[in-house]
Amino acid sequence: MDNEELSNQLTRFCRAQLQDAGAVVSRVRKAPGHAGFSYFFDVTRGAATEGYVLRLPPPGVKLEGTADVLRQVCALKALDGTGVPHAPVVWSGDDPQWFGTPFFVTPRLAGNVLSLKDVEAFAGLPAEVRRRMAEQAMTALAGIHQVDWRAKAGTLGAPIELDLDVLRWERFCERAAEPQALALFPTVRARLLERKPKNPQIGLYHGDYQWGNLFYAPDGTLLAVLDWELTGIGATLNDLGWILTFSEPGAWALEDGVLGRGLLPAPDDLLGMYVKALGSEPADVSWFRALAAYKFAVITGFNLMLHRRGKRHDPEWEVLKDSMPSLMTYALECLGG
Repeated sequence: MDNEELSNQLTRFCRAQLQDAGAVVSRVRKAPGHAGFSYFFDVTRGAATEGYVLRLPPPGVKLEGTADVLRQVCALKALDGTGVPHAPVVWSGDDPQWFGTPFFVTPRLAGNVLSLKDVEAFAGLPAEVRRRMAEQAMTALAGIHQVDWRAKAGTLGAPIELDLDVLRWERFCERAAEPQALALFPTVRARLLERKPKNPQIGLYHGDYQWGNLFYAPDGTLLAVLDWELTGIGATLNDLGWILTFSEPGAWALEDGVLGRGLLPAPDDLLGMYVKALGSEPADVSWFRALAAYKFAVITGFNLMLHRRGKRHDPEWEVLKDSMPSLMTYALECLGG
């Protein structure tokens, strides 16, 4: 779909939703990032202009899993009234007359994320501001995990079992580029299954809770947790293990770790912030740190394959690929060697 076609569709859609035949849609463009198909656009009504984000599934795929955008709507609506910063859903639906596919629209926020490319934007902030950013992130995570998922997000399905969460990555590992970098995969997989937690806390989880999906205002205020493609019901410590691993320089073959120059607190400090916000201390955190490293090593290899075959251009995976072996080694360390 080109921008002109999408602009026409958005104009028709917005005029209907706003009941304003004079609404003007402009500045339609592809949004940055890895997740899904997102587009920025503006709507002008009289002298006022508002910015929005449209989310659509990739074309030609089965509308399930990460391509089921209405799952994301369920998660986002479950956060309404919780205090967890998020972009509220303005419009959503599956009526094909608008875009030929399910969709949802949120307001566009002004700020930035802490990605590999953008982290320097926050390097000049005072240390106390950066610490407050981390505290907000861990408080928001605890808030997500405290959602009454049965009442608010039951349509996301039954909780995923830990065995399945470990084993489902085998098929992606088999297709990964540079398979030698994943040589430890069978060993880590076996250790994860051997040491699986018996009674994990079940709830709503984000699925990719890391700094690149946290959207901050220039002053360090957390505005929204973004990108809910991998959301689901299951062990909530999936998210905690994920962000702790993304904050551990030793897990990454990058000069300054994944965040660079120690801009944010260390994993143990982040864990303390989460415990304070949650009100209790979770068990088996090391196992979930190992699971996160294991998963992301495979994800890197798989996305590197897609990039090199021209299926999904994203050169950032060429940077991250060197961390595939170190992530697997880190996973073993978390599991006791």
